[in-house]
Amino acid sequence: MINVVQVGTVVLLSPLIAGIVNRLKAMVESKHGPPILQPYFDLAKLLRKEVVVPQGSSGFFIVAPFVAFSAYLVIALVIPVVTPYPLPYGVLLDLLGGALMFGLAGVVAIVAAIDAHTNYTSLGASRSASFAALAEPTLIMVFFGVAVISGTNNPYVTNNLLATSSSWYLSATHLLVTGAFFMLLLFETGRLPVESSGLMEFGMLDDARAMEYSGKLLALSRWGGYMKQLMLMSVFLNVFALPWGLSSSVTLAGGFYSVGTLFLKLMGLVCVVVVTEETFAKLRLFKILDFLAISFSLGLLAVIAFFLVGGGVAA
Repeated sequence: MINVVQVGTVVLLSPLIAGIVNRLKAMVESKHGPPILQPYFDLAKLLRKEVVVPQGSSGFFIVAPFVAFSAYLVIALVIPVVTPYPLPYGVLLDLLGGALMFGLAGVVAIVAAIDAHTNYTSLGASRSASFAALAEPTLIMVFFGVAVISGTNNPYVTNNLLATSSSWYLSATHLLVTGAFFMLLLFETGRLPVESSGLMEFGMLDDARAMEYSGKLLALSRWGGYMKQLMLMSVFLNVFALPWGLSSSVTLAGGFYSVGTLFLKLMGLVCVVVVTEETFAKLRLFKILDFLAISFSLGLLAVIAFFLVGGGVAA
């Protein structure tokens, strides 16, 4: 039942977080903005619409959204979203395995965009592949930086260590790797202040890859994006920034208590992310590579700091 609560939280809460982000962003810009529940309305509308497939595409174009959505469901079973203890399927993947699963979903989306055989989807696939060439190594470097702290890539061990050891939590290694992951989070969730959505050709990135999807396939693609955002935020909060507040009680009551705690932490992170996005000057598209390079450098410095400075001692 705790498995159901955790996966249900990721599946059902993720559109709400996306709606809150969009509404808060509009409020900061002195606009009315869409309703908070707009992502649910959009998904319901798309699930009722007919699927149209581009001429010349293969069966992979249709299968790709299901593969990516399934990958996100697997990740939801193994990462610390609402529990500080590993769930029964937590042994399947560690942090590095989770990063590879995120990479699998991204590669599938890129290949499907190329398979559509249109200019805009190919443009989005090319740009996504260029940025992923640096984003994926950065994510692995961040998780390697966490691994040197706890001696393992198990996110639950890291959560327990950082929650109980103030010396490790305040160590240079942890602070640097947290900064690196926050920068990566901004990129992976499309929150960088760059024109990466809409129909402007010079800035099209995420929306370009899914431009040829429609109906149920587009709904799965968008829903998977919402889930990815929630899970990355949950990992950042529960493993890196705020490893406290989750109930260790293996009961449904403890699970629902952790859902409420997670929601409160997500609201704080959403405010920080929106303020960051709205206060930074808009970047040119090619500057994303510089941004990711800085994030990778912080992750590398975190590992170097561990060997040069050291850190706390596990209790």
